[in-house]
Amino acid sequence: MGALLLLATTVGSAAGQESSTLAAERRAYADWLSTSTTSPLAAVAMHRLEGRVTLGPDTADIPLRGFGPAVVTERNGAATFSGADGKSRPLPRGRPVALAPWTLQVLGSGGGSVLMVFGKPSGIPPGWYGVDPKLSFSARLEAPARRERRRILTLDGIEVEAETAGHISIPLGPGGTRLLVMRMPVPGTEETELQVYFRDQTNDRGTYPAGRFVELTEAPGGSYRVDFNKARNPFCAYSSVYPCPVPWSGNAIPTPVEAGEKYLPTKPGS
Repeated sequence: MGALLLLATTVGSAAGQESSTLAAERRAYADWLSTSTTSPLAAVAMHRLEGRVTLGPDTADIPLRGFGPAVVTERNGAATFSGADGKSRPLPRGRPVALAPWTLQVLGSGGGSVLMVFGKPSGIPPGWYGVDPKLSFSARLEAPARRERRRILTLDGIEVEAETAGHISIPLGPGGTRLLVMRMPVPGTEETELQVYFRDQTNDRGTYPAGRFVELTEAPGGSYRVDFNKARNPFCAYSSVYPCPVPWSGNAIPTPVEAGEKYLPTKPGS
């Protein structure tokens, strides 16, 4: 009896710690959305950087009120900002550069570079479902029959070259569901993440219509943990500035997944 009580206490304590950690992650994310200069709630414009992009006047590629004529150019992978005063300054890829009252950031890489312009964050931070431990699963990653590289959009609407990592099977829906996993590059690093972009029966009924992302993390014994309590919206849920990823074929879960991030439209009826 003592051993069973100790086991129950240990399991309950671990679950409580996990729930507390997740709550802290959600608070930090909501704070970032509400305050960061590069929050999707602050996004003003996204424009493909094909040689040059003009900013400022109404006739510019990106009209910006109170901003003198300027141009951003990209040559040999390096981006440069040139203002009305004729002075130039580099725009290091991935690093936000403040040019009051705006912030500029170059994202993506060769052939897929984009220029982002941010102002002040405005809009509604995310809502979340309550934490449901039953919607966190351990799964084996089935190797793909053939590894393929694809140009796809990430959570933040940036086009990258990702690789098929395989499939996982989870016990949701009649007979379970098999989901495609992609290995996605992490911007500005040599690292990658295993991600699933999925749809379920809460889409447009509490969650974003286009679907949500969830990351796979390594678990003991060579398996992976997929925790739908950590599912997040693509950035197009916050701002129409971002293009929405196309739902991945086959990644539809035929049951509601009431976990992770909800969708709170920023405008009535939207």
